[in-house]
Amino acid sequence: MNAAQDDTLTLYGEAFASRFLLGTALYSSPTVMQEAIRASGCEMVTLGLRRQNPASGDGDAFWQILRDSGCRLLPNTAGCRSAREAITLAQMSRELFDTPWIKLEVIGDDYNLQPDPFGLLEAARELIDQGFKVLPYCTDDLILCQRLRDAGCEALMPWGSPIGTGLGLMNRYALTTLRQRLDVPLIIDAGLGAPSQAAEAMEMGFDGVLLNTAVAKAQRPALMAEAFAEAIRAGRKAHLAGLMQQRQTASPSTPTVGQPFWHRDGA
Repeated sequence: MNAAQDDTLTLYGEAFASRFLLGTALYSSPTVMQEAIRASGCEMVTLGLRRQNPASGDGDAFWQILRDSGCRLLPNTAGCRSAREAITLAQMSRELFDTPWIKLEVIGDDYNLQPDPFGLLEAARELIDQGFKVLPYCTDDLILCQRLRDAGCEALMPWGSPIGTGLGLMNRYALTTLRQRLDVPLIIDAGLGAPSQAAEAMEMGFDGVLLNTAVAKAQRPALMAEAFAEAIRAGRKAHLAGLMQQRQTASPSTPTVGQPFWHRDGA
């Protein structure tokens, strides 16, 4: 097995062979979702407690598919607009799903669904103290990410661009700065619309990709999930291999200096 094949993603001390995390919303049917999960090869899927109510038996087919997938469940606090609301929903999710893992979302703006940095940090601190394994959905702000790390978050999930836009990596400078300055796993979450964008994120040194809309709303979700999975693997391998340095001038791949010139006698 080569180094790239043995390369695993470690989150809170747990190793994952796949660096692809997949959302479970927006699919046209549970069967389509199941096919996408299988094609992605992911080992962790997100789900929102607000969208389903397992305690009352709603969406039994949905829950059975998730159980059968073998993936780790990552409940999220999507839709919460205050730290207290997010903390309460996280506690409910831990009780219902029997997991300390939580994707923490505290939304501050209804237009672009940008996270509220103050509420997010407040909720993260309290949930970490309560023993949760917090994966916070945040912006690409360096100071916020440093504060979240200092609060005890062992991995961060900065956005590439606003949720559901498909705009890709809008602020490459900020994202590159995060990668250079932070020593925790960084997973791009939100805004990716094409496998090429996921590959670019992995080439930049990010540790994983979480997405939903780009797969769920594709004409063929399972095929798109497979495409993203291949792009993530390719981008990771490229990062490990080391990308060539960009140049402002052309450089011949077959230089002539020092090479012999052959000619016919008498020419």
